[in-house]
Amino acid sequence: MTFWDASAVVPLLVDEPASKAIGARRAKDPTMIVWWGTPIECVSALCRLEREGALSADGWLVAARRLDGLAASWLEVGPAVAVRDTARRLLRVHPLRSADALQLAAAFEAAEGRPSGTTLLTFDERLRHVALREGFDVPVL
Repeated sequence: MTFWDASAVVPLLVDEPASKAIGARRAKDPTMIVWWGTPIECVSALCRLEREGALSADGWLVAARRLDGLAASWLEVGPAVAVRDTARRLLRVHPLRSADALQLAAAFEAAEGRPSGTTLLTFDERLRHVALREGFDVPVL
């Protein structure tokens, strides 16, 4: 099973150095599991790229359509008390931002509390380090 952090989804939406490798990864394992807030995090990233001039308005629309297409086919871990409680625990024991704690808590939920054997894809080094400590398989992307 593979859980996708928003940072791993964005290269599927816009052309980035990691796009080819992450696209190949998805082709090998097309089932994507994400957190309920991932679409918001992806839109935030796209808006930042547009504000910085790295993405045109037309490019933003193309990327948003790609996001909608992915969202129609991925599996989503919704908001739940278990996710919230796990995120609270993660924040107490690791130096995470709140959205990263929720991402990781959703991955725990998807893995039914047993992260061993579950792959978590992320480009966020802090989240990668914590996920490794918590028992997830986190490849270097």
